[in-house]
Amino acid sequence: MKHSLLDILACPIDKYYPLKLIVFEEKDESVEREGKRVTWREIVHGVLICDKCGRWYPIEDEIPEMLPDDLREREREIAFLREWAERIPKETLEAGKPFNLGQQ
Repeated sequence: MKHSLLDILACPIDKYYPLKLIVFEEKDESVEREGKRVTWREIVHGVLICDKCGRWYPIEDEIPEMLPDDLREREREIAFLREWAERIPKETLEAGKPFNLGQQ
């Protein structure tokens, strides 16, 4: 049985899954394996959202950043919210944890 990354990712705070994935930017990746070309879509930028606790986690440069609240950088993440505001759900922008644009 084939699983996706979303099948195993859970919110590090409350362990809830599955997380909601919103993809902002993707790219094609491929590799030659045993004489065959294998191709897949890689998420470059996006966001993971926990519907249980309201936390959101950015995906930047193909890496999901799922850090606990005390290790997250407020200014950097507010900049992320502003950059992708048109693609992020309103409730996350206004009340997402640990940072949101409603705190301004």
